[in-house]
Amino acid sequence: MTAEARAKNIKVLIFDVDGVLTDGQIFVIPNAEGHGVEAKGFAAHDGLGISLGRLGGLRIGIITKRQSQTVAIRANDLKLEFIYQGQSHKMTAIKEILAKTGYTIDQLAYVGDDIIDLPVLRQCGLAIATANARKEVKAVAHYVTPNPGGFGGGRDAIDFILTAQGTLEKVIEQYLDESSAAAAASDVGTGNM
Repeated sequence: MTAEARAKNIKVLIFDVDGVLTDGQIFVIPNAEGHGVEAKGFAAHDGLGISLGRLGGLRIGIITKRQSQTVAIRANDLKLEFIYQGQSHKMTAIKEILAKTGYTIDQLAYVGDDIIDLPVLRQCGLAIATANARKEVKAVAHYVTPNPGGFGGGRDAIDFILTAQGTLEKVIEQYLDESSAAAAASDVGTGNM
């Protein structure tokens, strides 16, 4: 089955975070108490892509091994439906998501970049690797994004799915329509987190 054929069936899209929605760098800034404050950079293109994906009917979330207040803030700003942090074994969260939604594993796409993502990538309906992914991840992927994580790889995944489903252009026009209540409801936050 081609990647495009797999994408037509996708209802749920789950992202890893570090190396997928970020470039993988983790900045630790010391505070006055001698503890570290974690900072990461996220691509605005991915945020707008999440709005388009939601408008196109995708249910979207993240699963990450790390626990990070930075990720919690960004996930809230993106209005993600599924937010799982501290997940060493990501299939546990995947099973919960599928139980909540009633969808099957073949209706789920997952975007990853490193070996911790392999158990999900090996089972999901559409396995997506970012351009910066490890070779083991690219080897099992049905689709590899043209851009790396943190630089639009997440948006590439959404565009690929919506294009395969024949809805990308319609969703873009709906998003641009100032009178569209659905577009307003699907849009991400406006900052000032």
